[in-house]
Amino acid sequence: MTERPVLYLVVCAAGPAEHVDELVDLLIADGWQVCMIVSPTAATWLDRAALQDKTGYLVRVEWRMPGDPEPHPPADVVVAAPVTFNTVTKWALGINDTLALGVLNESLGAGLPIIAFPHVKAELGAHPAYASHLKVLRAAGVVVADEKPLNPMNGPGRWGVVVEALLAAVGLNNNVTDVESHGRPSNSPHTTGP
Repeated sequence: MTERPVLYLVVCAAGPAEHVDELVDLLIADGWQVCMIVSPTAATWLDRAALQDKTGYLVRVEWRMPGDPEPHPPADVVVAAPVTFNTVTKWALGINDTLALGVLNESLGAGLPIIAFPHVKAELGAHPAYASHLKVLRAAGVVVADEKPLNPMNGPGRWGVVVEALLAAVGLNNNVTDVESHGRPSNSPHTTGP
């Protein structure tokens, strides 16, 4: 039996984060091992203990101490949902001032599949720098959802777009238990361990 693939779920402080437990349920039901990394502000909105019980992994907010073991197994894919204007901007610029950004930056550099779901106010989306930051991330291979797909008005159904995009991005055809079907890129730092 092949081990279930590992999905890093990076969660930032935007409205849909309050209901990210619904997404976690869907991902686990689809066969993923879900490891959560959340921004400092999002951490204050979430029941981290309940999410840890659900996933079986520590919900990370802060960097680990040098010499401490890595609390998550290496990722096969990364989903950033929701991702904020601030995170998109810093990520595109390579700023690494939170663990969430550190994971996104390292995963980008490692060539892991990354799917991002921005949840940004119209006023921030109209900022002149925002479009160019999305362009940088897309050019680097990040699959960035258009518009604002995680509409809170869609209730639990809002997460279906994430699951569909994930399946399309990793080409699994609903068979996530076969890690070899998508594997890690050869340049991933996680192919030999953290």
